[in-house]
Amino acid sequence: MAYGVEERAISPVIGWTRIATGLAQGVLLWALTEAADNKVWPATSGPLFGVLAAVVLFTPFVVLAGIAEMRRRNVAIWAVAVAVVMALLGLHDVTRRAAADIVEWLTPEMMVFTAAGLFIGHHLLEAGDLDDRLIARYPTYFDLAWKHGVQLAMSVGFVGVFWLVLTLGGALFKLIGIEFVEELLRKTWFAIPATTTMFAAAVQLTDVRHALIRGVRTVALTLLSWLLPVLVFLAAAFMASLPFTGLEVLWNTKSAAAILLSASAVMVILINAAYQDGVPDSPTPLVLRWAGRIGGLLMIPLVGVAAYALCLRIGQYGLTPDRIIAAACVVAGACYAVGYGVAAVLPGLWMKALEVTNVVTAFVVLGLLLALFSPLADPARLSVNDQMARIAAGKVAADKIDYRFLRFDGEKYGRAALEGLVKKGGDTGKRASVALKWTNKWSDPGNYASQTDFQMEVRPFPAGTALPAGFLTQKWELQGEFGLPCRKGENGCNAYLADLTGDGVQEVLVQPSLEAALLVYWRGADGKWRQIARTETLDCGKQRLDALDAGRFTVVPPRLNDLQVEDHRFEFEPLVRGCMTTPPRKSRIRPVTY
Repeated sequence: MAYGVEERAISPVIGWTRIATGLAQGVLLWALTEAADNKVWPATSGPLFGVLAAVVLFTPFVVLAGIAEMRRRNVAIWAVAVAVVMALLGLHDVTRRAAADIVEWLTPEMMVFTAAGLFIGHHLLEAGDLDDRLIARYPTYFDLAWKHGVQLAMSVGFVGVFWLVLTLGGALFKLIGIEFVEELLRKTWFAIPATTTMFAAAVQLTDVRHALIRGVRTVALTLLSWLLPVLVFLAAAFMASLPFTGLEVLWNTKSAAAILLSASAVMVILINAAYQDGVPDSPTPLVLRWAGRIGGLLMIPLVGVAAYALCLRIGQYGLTPDRIIAAACVVAGACYAVGYGVAAVLPGLWMKALEVTNVVTAFVVLGLLLALFSPLADPARLSVNDQMARIAAGKVAADKIDYRFLRFDGEKYGRAALEGLVKKGGDTGKRASVALKWTNKWSDPGNYASQTDFQMEVRPFPAGTALPAGFLTQKWELQGEFGLPCRKGENGCNAYLADLTGDGVQEVLVQPSLEAALLVYWRGADGKWRQIARTETLDCGKQRLDALDAGRFTVVPPRLNDLQVEDHRFEFEPLVRGCMTTPPRKSRIRPVTY
């Protein structure tokens, strides 16, 4: 080993370099934020903005973490390599979107998983640089990874406390009529550089107190290690219960794979907390050694059942981005499960083989992350290809195709798939054509049914009642809060007529079968019907609902009138609600001008 973590002094130059790096990162992030808000260069180009955002967000952390331990030349080479990789990942993250010309920041998934991959890759390289070998000694990996993990947590906490102090200071000055400090904290040109600079300062402060970091790490690992027997007992009891409960209970949760993989991940963390660097200062307690061996063996069925659950979901419904990411987690989990299972049964030093497992799996995880967030295994592309293959094979009917996924979650691949369906024509092409026009993913919790796409079912009551002209023939663009949620096949709606506004024209009262409430529809001056109000729950017993269907209802004035104060009108809401014998009205309904 050329030099170790403990042998290198932290010079003032390193501290000032870190401060300068944090300040530069903050200034550049502020500039990008301003460009995006004001739509000026480089925010006028989505791909360029994505490249710059990725480079500025992630590259400085390599300098902050590596400058004290790695050789200067290697830090520079590593930072350039990270910048290039981040640029490519950022470019792909932006250009894969359905509207690449719209300037947006990186997706949350890309930011979270890229940060995890950068953490793994940095410590694989930094440990090799310290030990002056391609594959470092396991204690070096352990020491660096846990050291920087604790540093990261403490630095984030330090920044949080820093902002609490500034906020308190602003409040103190405001007490005496000076609002400058509070206004300053709201300025992005101050807030962003201040945050990144203080984070860099926290990294430096914690780095020069390496003994403190080691002490905190030791206490944290000791506490975590004694949770291992608890988790092992629960996992063993769970696996022992499965033969009696069956797997059907798991499948009904629709989240079995995620929970099982999470349990396996926590098992990995706790086993490593007990194992630490493999050369403990004192012998590992017998209860932890047994818990580690049993936990390592339990990971095999846990990951196996998770993989089986995921395979069932994919076989039934095909691939989605979430299932592809879950499949990658299963691969990583399988590596840990097999390696820890072998380590549990091998003779010799306790769980010694997990060292090789951890290092190998780190490379596997790094490869999976690079594949998932690059064109190689883009989850959106793979999911769309799978859905289109199922459609081509006749496994999915036209009315069962997930057009919403293709339009909004399939990114540019989904949009291209919809355009291909339009060219094929037929019912599927018609639906795909409508889907391409959708602009809001959340406006309809169902299937964006419209009058031209799905048949409405509205049953007027009392029998023989005719609905106003134009109500059913109107094209209802939305089925959400202000649309007409009466799709046939979902039991449709009941409808009643009543003049609630007092203008001599009857409104339409609609009761969707899927919710116990009345929706009030009013026709505006332009002839279009719009939802303007709704009642409280109608869960008042079948007798009253039958009376409503039979037409035995009357329109009564509100219990409380409104209060006009100059140009403002106040509506009073009765405090007594529910199905009373003579229930008060919630509020007076008035025509709305559109």
